[in-house]
Amino acid sequence: MSNKLANPAPLGLMGFGMTTVLLNIHNAGFFPMDSMILAMGIFYGGLSQVIVGIMCFKRGDTFGTTAFTSYGLFWLTLVGIIVMPSMGQAASPAGFMAWFLVLWGIFTGFMFIGSLRYPVAKQVIFGSLTILFFLLAAHEFTGNHTIGFVAGIEGIFCGASAIYFAMAQVLNGEYGRTILPVGRPTISATVVASDATVATAK
Repeated sequence: MSNKLANPAPLGLMGFGMTTVLLNIHNAGFFPMDSMILAMGIFYGGLSQVIVGIMCFKRGDTFGTTAFTSYGLFWLTLVGIIVMPSMGQAASPAGFMAWFLVLWGIFTGFMFIGSLRYPVAKQVIFGSLTILFFLLAAHEFTGNHTIGFVAGIEGIFCGASAIYFAMAQVLNGEYGRTILPVGRPTISATVVASDATVATAK
């Protein structure tokens, strides 16, 4: 039997991507919030990404561990924020959700910088997700429906880009060649290693 570990990233990306698409169909105003979105947030978007983050830890993947575990817990937290007031817990004050989204936007912005070491398809996910968080925050701050609609459409794109990257990894890996292109890293490992050597020398 082979000791080679499977790549867990496509599972996490699918959990993130599909849940993001569904939530932002709601954000764009096409459907109300319902149990389907909440259930996806708990299980496929939430628990599956936490599990994938643990699997990435076993592979020594710090970026994957941080990203998948964080966004898995983000989904679980978001479901809690939506559901807990109906269970008797105090709802968040007006405008506080916006700051929640701003913090996640800042975190995602840093993760976008890290994603420059990876294929363009991954950069698109983190770049569009950064924009999404700030658009959603702007919508929460202003209550402007147009911003909310734009955020929803942009979020659908973000989720779809994650689904694409997930399937690209699965199909490219299965066929041993490029079926779906993902692009080259913006910053190569050689450049990073060189910069690290210079910094150490100083």
